[in-house]
Amino acid sequence: MIKDVHFQVDKVKNNTVTLKSNEIEAHVYILEEDVFRVYIPKEDHPLLKRTWTITPGAEDVSAEGRDKSDLSPFSLPAFEIVQGEKEVEIYTNQLRVVIELTGLKFQWFTKVNNQWINIANDRKTQNYNFNDSLGTGVYHYLERDKHDNYYGLGEKGGPFNKVGKRYRMKTIDAMGYDAENTDPLYKHIPYYITYNEQTEVAYGLYYDNYSDSVFDLGNELDNYHGLYRYYHAAKGDLDYYFILGPRVKDVVESFSKLTGKTIMPPKWSLGYSGSTMTYTDAPDAQEQLKKFVDSCKEFDIPCDSFQLSSGYTSIGDKRYVFNWDYSKIPSPTDMIDNFHDNGINLCANIKPVLLKDHPLYEELAEKKYFIKAKDSEQPEISQFWDDIGSYLDFTNKEAFDWWKAKIKEQLLSYGIDSTWNDNNEYEIWDEEAKAEGFGNTIPVSYIKPIQTMLMMKASYEAQREFYPNTRPYLISRSGAAGMQKYVQTWSGDNFTEWKTIRYNIKMGLSLSMSGVYNFGHDVGGFSGKAPDPELLIRWIQNGIFHPRFTIHSWNEDKTVNVPWMYPEYLDLIRGLMKERVKWIPFIYQTVHQAHKDYKPILTPTLYHFDQDKKTFTENDDFLLGEKLLICNVVEQGATERDVYLPENQHGWYDLESDTYYEGGTNLTTEAPLNKIPMYAQAGSILPIRDGEISFKDSKEERGLLLFPFQNNGEIEEWIYEDDGNTMNYQDGEYTYIKVKMECDEQFVDIKTEIAGDYKLPFDQITLHLPKQEQRAIKVNGQLYKDQHQIVVATS
Repeated sequence: MIKDVHFQVDKVKNNTVTLKSNEIEAHVYILEEDVFRVYIPKEDHPLLKRTWTITPGAEDVSAEGRDKSDLSPFSLPAFEIVQGEKEVEIYTNQLRVVIELTGLKFQWFTKVNNQWINIANDRKTQNYNFNDSLGTGVYHYLERDKHDNYYGLGEKGGPFNKVGKRYRMKTIDAMGYDAENTDPLYKHIPYYITYNEQTEVAYGLYYDNYSDSVFDLGNELDNYHGLYRYYHAAKGDLDYYFILGPRVKDVVESFSKLTGKTIMPPKWSLGYSGSTMTYTDAPDAQEQLKKFVDSCKEFDIPCDSFQLSSGYTSIGDKRYVFNWDYSKIPSPTDMIDNFHDNGINLCANIKPVLLKDHPLYEELAEKKYFIKAKDSEQPEISQFWDDIGSYLDFTNKEAFDWWKAKIKEQLLSYGIDSTWNDNNEYEIWDEEAKAEGFGNTIPVSYIKPIQTMLMMKASYEAQREFYPNTRPYLISRSGAAGMQKYVQTWSGDNFTEWKTIRYNIKMGLSLSMSGVYNFGHDVGGFSGKAPDPELLIRWIQNGIFHPRFTIHSWNEDKTVNVPWMYPEYLDLIRGLMKERVKWIPFIYQTVHQAHKDYKPILTPTLYHFDQDKKTFTENDDFLLGEKLLICNVVEQGATERDVYLPENQHGWYDLESDTYYEGGTNLTTEAPLNKIPMYAQAGSILPIRDGEISFKDSKEERGLLLFPFQNNGEIEEWIYEDDGNTMNYQDGEYTYIKVKMECDEQFVDIKTEIAGDYKLPFDQITLHLPKQEQRAIKVNGQLYKDQHQIVVATS
């Protein structure tokens, strides 16, 4: 135990309390009623005083980052400070910290029933790495309570509850990963939520540090220290945010706001996105890509976009970013036009490395656009795919601008619609390789995830500048907290096996808990052998309820995962692909809520039903929005599914049968290969695409699924509509379909109203009510009996 480090209050200014002990300083920032920041600087470098991830409410951030000393984005509430000889106490109306001045031990409290209760404590022994007494790097040890559950850490494998696990936070290209066991993976989000089952209080910890790190959440046990958990970063400063709930959902939405707005994507990004590396790797890639479009037509598979894998950039058997391989694709513009003529947008793969024999490598090396070797001005050489090359340095403003120019010149000017930012984990193994750092040279190991963030920002700016009134849509595999400001993401190159569906669900929900809401998974599995028909169908049934829906593969047996790969199951799969289109209006509504109100799109059942302790048990279910429960089949050969319907006030409807169940019900439902168990909360109003759905028919028709309260109840939904493509929504060009539903013993009374400046592309809405509803229906004052589909005009 360190006894000789004693702190005292040095100053209190600008919602900041500074504590000092000889050469060590600690700063406590009171940012919000429920958010404090603790900052203990250790290294002195200008870039360590900037942040790219804490950008409250922002849709973008300067390439140079935000000065951490700028407190203007925060409300800076009134607070009290009580100073004593042994401790100092700081508190707002919601959050209180008591700091023991010897050893600097933090104890955190919140109010429950108007009483302060203790919710978190630093470990009593060796909690911080003062004077490097714990070794190199940054440490933060906290006590661990046996009633703690831990969620988050971004994209991580294994169970949803991370208690008892240890994880590395290191971005790496983990192709073919085991979704249950492989660690680390692609993203850097050093943040997790603690929920204590006894106090029923949740809080989050985010460490604003971009070096490789470790989170131990109870895997390690040492008799000298009691139960503990810890964070260890390889370098940099200790800089963490304590985010009070008290509910899990409060922490998530606060953290999402802290790290920036979810980008509002074009509606087409929510449709089926075709992809495979096989087509662009083929010597006749243009012909293969045409066959994909023709097959979508022939088999009537709705498709909104295609991801152009990196094979289009080949020279020989290697890939060269911003190069068109005209031997494979003789006429890129003809190829792109063919996709566009069929209503399919194109996302082109780009990578932040130039191989050593890239035609532009020497020019860029001379201009010093690459990450540099530790002991010279020459480019750092890294392994990349099946050769060596150098990573671009996006902290060099000229390199940043070069990237933007090449995207415009080589992609957007050809008609490419969006960028797929791939292989951007920045696997640079020399810890001392240097980044330009906007004029303040720094080892790249301090800021690898920031290079990734700047890559996606540069791509974002290129698209915004080239298509000024079109919503930018970008994809990125790697990223850091706050990546939602720019991109949609996915869980990387998963492996084709049954358990991947189950653990990808949990991985995605962990991303949701970490403020990254717009994501999906490679449906069917990216790496391995082709999925058999049952596995493919179950995977599609899961994928169609994620905001990103992509069937993508690079199968070792040279097959290609496509909806028509098993002709005997084509009717079933075609029905699922159209089911996806049916749900796009509802998914779009959830995306808008994510953008506007920081609400996650997919959540675990505990998120909205934390009063029901059964929802904290590991399960395979998730909610789309707040009202739709999806219970996928994730086990081979299963034709039944055990379902638990969380306790709620109003109960649940089975979407297939319209059967009503009370909340808190356990049931076993039939789940043959053609069924997805789905349940809507009573009181739900869910928008859908109505009418005929086909590859050729893009006509918008709108329906609303209404699930009345069984007894008395009232609900109002504002369903968002805009043109789905332009930036006009920022100027107020949108419309809400307002629907109010009041229920009593005799009537279901529905009132509709259209409000807004956007002209709807449909002139009527069909209201769909459960077949078993026996009460009379009133719609805008008109009485209907024994009708369960009612058409309402929108003008």
